[in-house]
Amino acid sequence: MNFAVVKGTSYVLVHTKDMVINNGTTQTTEKAINPDSEYLKKLPNHLRDFDDAVKYLPNQVYIGNNRPEDLKNHPQPWYENPVEGADRFGKLGEIMPEDEFIGLMKIVDAFDLVKLTEEFTKDVRAKLEAHPLIRDDLVARLKTGEDLETIEKLINEEHAEPLLTDGKLVGCVKRAHDVDQNLNAHVLFENLVVKASGVLAGLHLIDKNNINPDEVEYVIECSEEACGDMNQRGGGNFAKSIAELVGFKNATGSDTRGFCAAPTHALIVASSLVQSGAVKNVVVLAGGSTAKLGMNGKSHVEKNMPILEDVIGGFAVLVGENDGVNPILRTDLIGRHTVGTGSSPQAVMGALVTKPLEKAELKITDIDKYSVEMQNPEVTKPAGAGDVPTANYKMIGALGVMRKDLERAQINEFIEKHGMPGWAPTQGHIPSGVPYVGFAREDILENKINRAMIVGKGSLFLGRMTNLFDGVSIIMEKNPGKAEEEKGVSEEEVRKLVAEAMRDFASHLLQD
Repeated sequence: MNFAVVKGTSYVLVHTKDMVINNGTTQTTEKAINPDSEYLKKLPNHLRDFDDAVKYLPNQVYIGNNRPEDLKNHPQPWYENPVEGADRFGKLGEIMPEDEFIGLMKIVDAFDLVKLTEEFTKDVRAKLEAHPLIRDDLVARLKTGEDLETIEKLINEEHAEPLLTDGKLVGCVKRAHDVDQNLNAHVLFENLVVKASGVLAGLHLIDKNNINPDEVEYVIECSEEACGDMNQRGGGNFAKSIAELVGFKNATGSDTRGFCAAPTHALIVASSLVQSGAVKNVVVLAGGSTAKLGMNGKSHVEKNMPILEDVIGGFAVLVGENDGVNPILRTDLIGRHTVGTGSSPQAVMGALVTKPLEKAELKITDIDKYSVEMQNPEVTKPAGAGDVPTANYKMIGALGVMRKDLERAQINEFIEKHGMPGWAPTQGHIPSGVPYVGFAREDILENKINRAMIVGKGSLFLGRMTNLFDGVSIIMEKNPGKAEEEKGVSEEEVRKLVAEAMRDFASHLLQD
């Protein structure tokens, strides 16, 4: 069976210090219900500068300058032990500062909703012109800017959403409709952030993997936001809007939504499209979420920590036809949390992990690395949520004991060998399985591992339409070499058979 393969990946972060204060749901809710709270007063003193965010080891792992195993050996807490000599540009992507990202929001704006001051436009133009991936045609979309008075009027009189950096007002996002709440400034702000960070991930995918953008035929966007108007609130299409600016001119696309599990759903859909022959190359990508900035900020401030949820995340993966080299995606070994699975941790992990392994007659230990919910524990533990990846690995290890794949005394050894510390920002869909895909591809190509399982889980009950949980998984595996045609006959053999048949036919004609 000719499975689809992972041909390339990219990972990007955007440090958004001011957006934490002005756009994170925890902070905006606090402003609404308790505007004089001690938390809001203390918050500014707990925000990191861009350089601190760049030097933070989990962020360096996310963009590929460090590896997951480096987290084990680095002194903790990681936020008190910066990575010296850290670079904003990584092997897999970059960490972009807030001012450049605001400029990128203007660039991706198709309806003149983003207004920037003349002074800021001039400054950010120079920075984006120097950016190695922002093309001249994209920079040209910045235009010339507006006077500050016009922007202040839009904010004060027309409910525009302010854009600030370093505490300074530099622009705004306008509403697109006077009545439609789905086109108000707040929603459009969030959606433009998704689009801009998705575009950045797409540009890095091309650059880091030497991809011809003309060969991409389909794009699947799998973030947690939804764009539309009052008549179709989640109609989409982020995928095609991102593809337009990245330069995937021969692609169409659609959005896949499933809360945190959506990226793994999207990988399964992409690999199935390629394997079926419908298309040759599919890009799976996602932008990030402003709502989750500072989500656990109260706990961080209480414990005198910096706000670690100060970055927006994005990623992109190219899934293509089997080339006999890159890791395959085993669409015949998909884990599925079905409607009847149940919501207990054991039932969930059984459906996602052990069922596909049973089908392949594999042991728990035959998967070299499990990529689960890879949240950074320095973010989650102070908030009482514990070490999420380790909790997942303990459950997988316990299932291994039940299946007699390992002894109870070997669980810690299993976690050490088959698990990883978490490093991804708590951006919902961003930590769920996909952060390791780039490293898994590299590790498999370098013969360090043979198999990795990508596990995505999602909380469907958050939408108030069902109490169901959700999850899917797929296995990445070393490529055994491109399979022959299903009939077992190669193209060369077919040509020989045709030639022989033609000779026999000609011989019969001569005899007649």
